[in-house]
Amino acid sequence: MEHPPLPVGEVLAPGYTIAGHLHQSNNYDVYDVFSEERACSCIAKARRRDLTDKEAARLALLREGDLLEGLTHPHIARHYETIREPEPVLILETLTGETLAYLIDEGYRRLPLAEVAHLGLHLCSAIHYLHGQGILHLDLKPSNIVSERGMAKILDLSIAQAPGPCRKGAGTVQYMAPEQVRGDHVDASTDVWGIGAVLFEAATAEPPFNAEYEDETASEYTTGSSTGTWTDAKIEDYDQISRRADPVRAHRRVPAIFNTLIARCLDPDPAKRPSLPELTNGLRSLV
Repeated sequence: MEHPPLPVGEVLAPGYTIAGHLHQSNNYDVYDVFSEERACSCIAKARRRDLTDKEAARLALLREGDLLEGLTHPHIARHYETIREPEPVLILETLTGETLAYLIDEGYRRLPLAEVAHLGLHLCSAIHYLHGQGILHLDLKPSNIVSERGMAKILDLSIAQAPGPCRKGAGTVQYMAPEQVRGDHVDASTDVWGIGAVLFEAATAEPPFNAEYEDETASEYTTGSSTGTWTDAKIEDYDQISRRADPVRAHRRVPAIFNTLIARCLDPDPAKRPSLPELTNGLRSLV
């Protein structure tokens, strides 16, 4: 690992001891920690130790904590607290399942369509709730979804925002809607695109766009540029700008309604995408 995380046994924050390192992104490390107060394991998200002077990453983490505070939904990972000083740390519930990305990559066969449809219903439910709170997720992807005892749970609101203009290229390359790539207006239809992209990959085991690109967040919510991202890529480098997604049926036999729903979700024109209620009703017909 290029930037080593804090070691096991280190105190990450008062009352939280590191039990293991789970993931590293452009700006953050995610740890398994033991909570003295709760006498159990929790998940902690903190700035990478080599970026403790990066103010934008600190503010972004606090902002994510503020967004998570008060959210209560069975398909969104629960936020316990935000430690603000001396270093910001988000404390979240431990999820015992696997990420959808792992299930897709390691499965010996593609996911049954009924499971894909159930996944879609869970995502629609969580995103409907977020939209009711005035929040767009904007980074729906298999690695941000955990399957736990048949329940899908969404992670990571690091680039979430209210509807309106977005930061150009903020998101993940394979799953960004065209309006995110261009830095245009984003709204509920942008997250519908994200659900469609996730369901496309869940059904076909291939992302709808830029399949050869490693799944990394292209630009976390900071005011400066990130390292190792496509932040500086030209617009024409993004597949979703130059072509439509393949039909799901080009990769797998599926009912016509599912094929049509995903194609509509991934329509380049946001006005032509289904609403969340339309998408929900279509998925219900499959289960």
